[in-house]
Amino acid sequence: MTTAPPAAQVWAPPADAPSAGGPGPGPTGPRRPKGPTAGPGLRVAGAAISILAAVLLGFVIDAGVVSDLRHARDRQVDYAAFRSDLANGTAPIGRSAAGGRAAGLGEPVAILEIPALRLREVIREGTSAEELARGAGHRRDTPLPGQAGTSVLMGRQATFGGPFRHLGELSTGDTVRLITGQGTHVYKVVAPRRAGDPQPPALAQGKGRVTLVTADGTPFMPDGILRVDAELTSEVQPGPPPGLPAGALPEDEKPMAGRADAWLPLVLWGQALVLAAAALAWAHARWGRRHTWVVGVPLLGALGLAVADQTLLLLPNLL
Repeated sequence: MTTAPPAAQVWAPPADAPSAGGPGPGPTGPRRPKGPTAGPGLRVAGAAISILAAVLLGFVIDAGVVSDLRHARDRQVDYAAFRSDLANGTAPIGRSAAGGRAAGLGEPVAILEIPALRLREVIREGTSAEELARGAGHRRDTPLPGQAGTSVLMGRQATFGGPFRHLGELSTGDTVRLITGQGTHVYKVVAPRRAGDPQPPALAQGKGRVTLVTADGTPFMPDGILRVDAELTSEVQPGPPPGLPAGALPEDEKPMAGRADAWLPLVLWGQALVLAAAALAWAHARWGRRHTWVVGVPLLGALGLAVADQTLLLLPNLL
């Protein structure tokens, strides 16, 4: 008698063997534990870092790139406006009994040309940090260029185009030309002077002089004030007394002064930056990193530039 073979046994994997679908028993395997979620402390730290990064990045970009572009744009606009005033005979020369018009604050009053420095700048009325952010400025308690007396022009050394950056390179005898509503006025440089240098001799009655003023020392780290005096060699033009009497110049228009009223907008822009950083920290936990960066980078960048712009106005106006 033939014995029947034993029934075929079907092999099954052990219970603890990994399945084809993944590790562990079952088709999907055990779920991996989630990573730790960011706590409130990490979110606050992330928001603080975002604020600091936005402010620093905004300051660097504003001081090094954006301010130069703004200066180039403002110079072009003011140059076109002043040339139109010259052509129409409406450029300000000061109000007097013989006629004329006084310059308003921030209005172009002259064009400065220094061939040795290849410099051409529009001079605007006023020397506060806000006015000097657009270019060189005329100190309002001094006569206009070309008129009798000492006219003082101030400009920045490094920021907003740094129009007077190379002022210290001028030498005795270099030519300085200024164009106003009364014509072209030619000056000859006497010499640059710094703190401790002798003062120029007193100006004779009916003579003219211009003094160019900027910060001295390393850019962004000034250690004094640089002045360049130049004597008027062309004909002196008649003019009324300065728009402001001696001693009436506001503090924020004096050399190395900041703009005190920039604190309020700085605080408001700073608050907006803090709120934006907090909102983005909240969004990061719900949207994810990619979506938050798409929205956050332009927003924080714009607010950082606004904060940096107000910070620049708090710095010395000759910086």
